[in-house]
Amino acid sequence: MEDLSNKKTVKNILEKYGFKFSKSLGQNFIISDTICPKMAKSCGDSDKAGVLEIGAGIGVLTTELAKKYKKVVSVEIDKNLIDILEETTKNYENIKIINNDILKIDLQKLAKSEFCDCDEVYVCANLPYYITSEILMYILESGADIKSITVMVQKEAAERICAEPGTRNSGAISLAVRFYCIPKILFNVSRGCFMPQPNVDSSVIKMEIDHSLHSKIKNKSNYFKVIKAAYGKRRKNILNSLSMGLSIPKKEIEIILKKLHVSPTTRAEQLSFNDFVNLSNEII
Repeated sequence: MEDLSNKKTVKNILEKYGFKFSKSLGQNFIISDTICPKMAKSCGDSDKAGVLEIGAGIGVLTTELAKKYKKVVSVEIDKNLIDILEETTKNYENIKIINNDILKIDLQKLAKSEFCDCDEVYVCANLPYYITSEILMYILESGADIKSITVMVQKEAAERICAEPGTRNSGAISLAVRFYCIPKILFNVSRGCFMPQPNVDSSVIKMEIDHSLHSKIKNKSNYFKVIKAAYGKRRKNILNSLSMGLSIPKKEIEIILKKLHVSPTTRAEQLSFNDFVNLSNEII
């Protein structure tokens, strides 16, 4: 069995198939012999679980997932990798490769059809930096019965996603994901663990879905509108950003802020998750 964490082996495989890395797809393959096993182990405890992998690359993480879980369905957008994956994953009967764009797949339907005999479903991926937030929100909003999401992302993005609302690093994505889960950084990954080597380091984060988190939110749409408005004019205070972003007179926003004991000069990154919950419940 080929060592897919060996740089020379990977180069030979890629040369054999004439593969060229795509900048537009943000391709950086993991070549570490420790990171993928660690990621796979982090997904969950059930060996009867199914795992949806996004972006298989040459199958380094894919094969590690297959060693630990009942079934792995890997969605790879690059058709030039499919023949390579057929070779690198041929010894694993529990791997299925789908050549498609994850953002065009009905994840709820896929989870039901592919993992019907699995007791849990996890998502695991090394996500392209340029589309991290879009993919994460697509998964979270899909309605698929997924227990956890374990992904490798750019370190700066990880810090933003996992930032506690009310702290300097928090942003719209910090509040958006907290509608579904409380994310946490598991460990950092050096840029030297990739081929080709990116200009930034990465982090692996885990998001365990918890639907009780948004039980106090009366209207999901309002919650996300308030977040978008608040961070749309990040440098403005909350009075101005909400008024401008929601097209509501300042006097009305002032009344709501006063009722919730929130200073009108406060900025979005100073507000807690509960502050946003309360604002979304008051602003209709």
